[in-house]
Amino acid sequence: MSEGIGTPSDRAARTGTSGFGVWPGPGVSPDAGPETGPGSTERGAGSILALAVLAATVLLTTLVLSVLGLLTAGRSVANAADAAALAAADTASGAIPGFPCEAADAVATMNETTVTSCTVTGLIASVSVRRRVHGIDISASARAGPPA
Repeated sequence: MSEGIGTPSDRAARTGTSGFGVWPGPGVSPDAGPETGPGSTERGAGSILALAVLAATVLLTTLVLSVLGLLTAGRSVANAADAAALAAADTASGAIPGFPCEAADAVATMNETTVTSCTVTGLIASVSVRRRVHGIDISASARAGPPA
């Protein structure tokens, strides 16, 4: 048998293989892969899907980081309220000289918050503070005084 177009050795010479496998036929390049010509159904859906997944990942990451930032700021405001209430209670008890609500205001300012209310009843101080973070008001309240 002579070496022709359809023989195994001819296919091996064109494809660089041993001749086993499926040969696409005459006029078709054996390494052309899936159809990508004008009649093909391939339209770059993989690229669009990859971009959509990337966009969703960036959006989700931005959302999660924003929420975590607000949670951290909320904890910081609560700590500022505790410190301001303790300062007011210490001043009310005479441990620190001065006026209780002024001491609470000074401590709140150091913690980058604003006192929204301060009441002292006997030796018990109740303080509320507020901070604006990314356009959102975060507030917290605390009470401090001698043990009951």
